[in-house]
Parts: sequence; structure tokens; C-alpha cells
Amino acid sequence: MRLYAVLFLVAISTMLAESVSIKTLVFPSETSTSYVEMVPQKPLNMRAFTLCMRVATELTGRREIVLFAYRTQRADELNVWRELDGRLSFYLADEGVLFRVPDIGALQTHLCVTWDSSSGAAALFMDGRKSLTKIFKKGHTVQPGGKVIIGQDPDNYLGSFDAGQSFVGEIGDINLWDSVLSDRMIQDMFSGKRVPRGNVFDWETTQLKMNGKVEVVNNQQ
Repeated sequence: MRLYAVLFLVAISTMLAESVSIKTLVFPSETSTSYVEMVPQKPLNMRAFTLCMRVATELTGRREIVLFAYRTQRADELNVWRELDGRLSFYLADEGVLFRVPDIGALQTHLCVTWDSSSGAAALFMDGRKSLTKIFKKGHTVQPGGKVIIGQDPDNYLGSFDAGQSFVGEIGDINLWDSVLSDRMIQDMFSGKRVPRGNVFDWETTQLKMNGKVEVVNNQQ
């Protein structure tokens, strides 16, 4: 009986040791003042990328929702949106590619977008499932020198926020790589397996600058 108790305690200790606490940003209400700036580990000078996040929102209907905004003085260099008609999209230098996929909702969705300049191949992953591939902005380079904002869409370098485009809900585990990850790695990430963290943004270590009414909660995974 004692042996079973010891084995049980060892198993519990192992599970606790392997669990990871992931911070999540909660935007409780529509606003033009609440946002989070993410500080990159290296300049966003990219000819390929994989951007992943976990997101949930109860916003419905014909309402744009910005999920990720990277803007330089010149343009919206890399933005991710839920469009008015529910499609998901990402934009490079003010031009967008759109995907008709299941709508994001109150149940957490693992979302990734990938793009490679050499081929123009662009794709989207939802909960490990890959969309069709589209050809978009072949030969383009994402320019450095801007700011990454979560929660708002800056219409200039850092300002002119529109509450009607703001994010309401929870978003976290935002990682960015300057390469295209394999399908298998993205699927492993969705299922909770440990994979190499983002080398441009690593959610576990990236500095966050909080503004307005944004709450940080920690979830065990």
C-alpha cells in the first residue's frame, strides 16, 4: 500500500513539474486606450515568418477585430485580422490575403500564419489544421523599425486607435519566428508539446509594456 502511495506522489510531482504556466492577456471591454506593446528580441527584418497565438473572443457579427499589429512610420507592415465577414487575414505593407475558415469564438483557438517571400506561399493554421496555400507578396521583405501592438490597430506610428476595431477577449502564447515552421511543429505546438520558442518574440520571456485596462492571468498548460 505504501508503494502505491509513493508511486502516486511521484506521478503527481512529475505532472506538476512538467506543467507550464502561460500568461494570457485579457481585454475586458471595447476601448481605444487599452493595448500592450511587445518588445522584440531582434529587429523584424524578415523574408519569412511563422506567427502563432492562442485567442478567444465573444465578439460576433460584422465587427473587425485586430489580433496583431506591427506598424512602422511608413505602413502597417504585418497585421492579423478577423474581417467584417468573419474571414481571417494578414496584411503585409498594407496589402492583405484572406482565408475563409471557421470563425474564432469563446473557445480558445490556436492560430498560426506562415509566409515565405521566396515562393510567396502563405497559409493559416487553426488548431493544427492547415488551410489551402495562397501566393502573396512574392519577393517582399518585412521592414524593421516599427512597434508591435496587441489590442489596437494604430493608424499612425503609435496612435489614432479606433475602439470599433479593438480586441476584446483573451490572447496569449504569441510567438514569432523569422522562418516557416514545419506543419508537424505547428501541430505539436497546438497539442501542447514543447517546441523551440520564437526567436523574434518568445512569449515566455518577451517584455510587455501594458497600457490601460488589460489584465494578465496565468494558465497552467
